[in-house]
Amino acid sequence: MKNKTKQVALDDTDLAILALLQEDASISNAQLSERLSLSLTPCWRRRKRLEEEGVIKDYQANLDRKLLGLDIMAFVHVRFAIHTDHAPDAFEAVVKQLPQVLACHKITGDADYLLQVLAEDLDSYSEFVENVLRRQLGIASIQSSLALREVKATSRVAIPGQEGSQRQ
Repeated sequence: MKNKTKQVALDDTDLAILALLQEDASISNAQLSERLSLSLTPCWRRRKRLEEEGVIKDYQANLDRKLLGLDIMAFVHVRFAIHTDHAPDAFEAVVKQLPQVLACHKITGDADYLLQVLAEDLDSYSEFVENVLRRQLGIASIQSSLALREVKATSRVAIPGQEGSQRQ
């Protein structure tokens, strides 16, 4: 089993920077330093350190999938017949390249993997299952659950010690 990931030491100012950036990643360094009552250079250094240490992985815009015509969200349980061959590794390599797959997790329970997949409609989702997933070697079963309504969707991480971090 792998060791636990080493946690980075963060002070209250670092945590505040992370909270503000999660709220609005497009905030300028000047605006960030003003909101934190911190001068420009130390604020920039802290932000840069958080990026270099990997706490901030990247910046991205959050898109409205439905306005882009991606009306179907499926949660797909994939189970392999045999775990001793290289099929799961090959599957992971393929899944990492698929733009339809938002997330893929190796899980415990009845399935081996849980995928979150977007598609325009049921026909395109069916095509994805038939032409991509079912063609992967070693898969014993694929079970899909379609989202009826999105209750909560966020990529924001609850920041320890920040007010409201439990209500993301």
